[in-house]
Amino acid sequence: MSDITLNGSCLCKKLRYQLTGSASNFFHCHCSRCRKASGTGHASNIIFHTQAINWQGDTTLLGNYKVPDGKTFTSAFCKNCGSSLPWLVEGAPVAIVPAGTLDDPVPLKPDARIFWTSRSDWSCADDNIPCFETFPKS
Repeated sequence: MSDITLNGSCLCKKLRYQLTGSASNFFHCHCSRCRKASGTGHASNIIFHTQAINWQGDTTLLGNYKVPDGKTFTSAFCKNCGSSLPWLVEGAPVAIVPAGTLDDPVPLKPDARIFWTSRSDWSCADDNIPCFETFPKS
C-alpha cells in the first residue's frame, strides 16, 4: 500500500498528530483489552507502518499505559481529556492508530473483525438494530 498522511487529535485538541506511512490493516478488534481501552464493543484500529508520529501541541499531555503481560498492547491517551491516541509498537516501526481519533477522512475500509469469539454478546451481533441520524425521539 502506498504512503498516506493522516492528521488526528484528542477530544480537547491540545494534542494533535500527523502520521505518514502506509497502512497494512484496518481491524475492528473485539479482544477484551481493546474493549476495555475503548469502552466500547470493539476498537477500530489502523495498523500503520511508520517511522515516526509527528506530535503537535502540548506533548506533556501524552500518557501511556503498557499492559504488563501484553506483548504489543499499550494504551496511549491525552492526560487532559482522556481520549485515546496512537501508540508505537515497541521494537517495530508500527503505530496502532485508533481510527476515531483521525480528523481526516479515512481512505480505507476495515479489513476484518478480529478476536470475534471474544466479543461481548451485545456487540455487533444484530444488524437489525434501528439507526437514527441523531438521538431518537422519545
